[in-house]
Amino acid sequence: MNDLIIRQYDPEDEGDVINLWLECNLIVPHNNPKQDIQRKLKVNPEWFLVGEGDGSIIGTCMAGYDGHRGWINYLAIAPAYQRRGLATCMMKEAERLLRIAGCPKINLQVRASNVDVIAFYKRLGFNIDDVVSMGKRLEKDHPL
Repeated sequence: MNDLIIRQYDPEDEGDVINLWLECNLIVPHNNPKQDIQRKLKVNPEWFLVGEGDGSIIGTCMAGYDGHRGWINYLAIAPAYQRRGLATCMMKEAERLLRIAGCPKINLQVRASNVDVIAFYKRLGFNIDDVVSMGKRLEKDHPL
């Protein structure tokens, strides 16, 4: 594989990005990936990163910052390219952007059953915070 090229998401990437997320099992029934992409494009679209390798999109990472904490969402690397350091490269770029913005801490959520991903983030210096993650759906319908 050639070097990973990390760049800003382009609307023409939508189909490839959604296919990657499906391949990586990041989409659950209550997430509409098209809506998630459109929402991200309204807030810091320059922090919606895609990674290109071998002529196709093989990685994504959405970074966000609310002025208090940074967030990482949709970090994904195509299964055929995993365990090569590419997710670490995507995270380093997201962290660089958040540092420039003055972000003091990054939060992220991982399904408790996803022990491999939890171990990955621990290797990057993340710790499990003693908090309860809570959520409230503001939308009733989540069509795909």
